[in-house]
Amino acid sequence: MRALTFEPGRRGTLAVEEVPDPEPAQGDLLVQGLALGICGTDRELAAAEYGWAPPGRRRMVIGHESLGRVLESPEGSAFSPGDLVVGVVRRPDPVPCGACARGEFDMCRNGRYTERGIKEIDGYGSGRWTIEAAYAVRLDPSLERVGMLVEPTSVVAKAWEQIDRIGSRAWYEPHSLLVTGAGPIGLLAALIGRQRGLEVHVLDRTATGLKPDLVGELGATYHAASSLESLARFKPDIIIECTGVGELVIEAMTSTSAVGMVCLCGLSRGGRTHRVDAGVINRDLVLENDVVFGTVNANLRHFRDAAAALAKADPGWLERLVTRRVPLDRAMEAFEQGDDVKVVIELDT
Repeated sequence: MRALTFEPGRRGTLAVEEVPDPEPAQGDLLVQGLALGICGTDRELAAAEYGWAPPGRRRMVIGHESLGRVLESPEGSAFSPGDLVVGVVRRPDPVPCGACARGEFDMCRNGRYTERGIKEIDGYGSGRWTIEAAYAVRLDPSLERVGMLVEPTSVVAKAWEQIDRIGSRAWYEPHSLLVTGAGPIGLLAALIGRQRGLEVHVLDRTATGLKPDLVGELGATYHAASSLESLARFKPDIIIECTGVGELVIEAMTSTSAVGMVCLCGLSRGGRTHRVDAGVINRDLVLENDVVFGTVNANLRHFRDAAAALAKADPGWLERLVTRRVPLDRAMEAFEQGDDVKVVIELDT
């Protein structure tokens, strides 16, 4: 079968090649790969910024935003041939740490976890793949064209779970949300915010085109800006920061309502310095009982929550998030930076 593979740690090694068909282990599903979403993590892997091949190998299959259809399922499992599924990305470490031992492998404490397509396990970028039934999530058939969005939505679902848990420390009834960044994660965060009935605002540098339209179709308000200065009088209860831009991260810390929350989902690049008044940030956080926290990755229940959220969404809106689809034999085009919201590789063409 064909697969999209690379050699972790070496630039220019991404290639479509023939690899052996996977052999399901006991309890595994055999899945026909349908599509693979591409994100910044995949581009960083291809650029050799990180990545770890399976033990004893130099190359591995890339891809963690999966979508497939079950071909074979073990007897007695909850899955049947024909089911639409996605695969969870992370696996608990073998030691395990306290979190992994309790099924909270997205909160691994010792870093010995593994991840499909990223760290020591082949990803989902192949014509067929196998997965343990316990790490597969069945999708509603309506998500056949957009099911690869479940993985990025799972990151957002985890963020919302953490927001709710922090909010439960006291009386909690949020009314407003600001999302910074209108990429896939930001738009999906706004989607769930609207599903929760919140007043949602989205800030992004792009002034025209698809992003403002997608936000408007959610019933949210779009702001074309590169800072929060124009929103100084708007004090949202929650900010979900999805850009990783240092200036926005700093601004967000002092821009919520009292007892507000800032959830950091974007990753900042190091090497840049920013002038900040640490005293102002400290006073604001302390005197208003504010919380700033970071979140990454997702657990099995977050994938299930994500699948449920997407099944409730407008299918046409979700399809518009996928701005470019390329066949597997032109997979390298999916790694080119452009104005896309989400690029998808179609594995069954």
